[in-house]
Amino acid sequence: MSTEDTLTGLAEIVEEVSGVPAADVTADKTFTDDLDIDSLSMVEIAVAAEERFGVKIPDDELANLKTVADAVTYIDSNK
Repeated sequence: MSTEDTLTGLAEIVEEVSGVPAADVTADKTFTDDLDIDSLSMVEIAVAAEERFGVKIPDDELANLKTVADAVTYIDSNK
C-alpha cells in the first residue's frame, strides 16, 4: 500500500467520522484548525484507521498527530 493509498483511506475515514469531504483532506491540513475535528472525533478516526490499516495508535501518539501528513507517516511506518 502506497502513501497515496494511505492518504486516500484516511480521507475516507475522516469523511465518514466528521462529514468533511474526502477531497478536502489533504496532507497539509491540520485536524483541529483546518478540518475542525475535535478530540472525540480524532479517537474515532484513530480506531477506524487501526482497523483499516492494521496499526495500533496509542493515545500518547494520537496527541502528536497534528496534520494529515503526520497521521499518514505514522500509519505507513507502523503497518
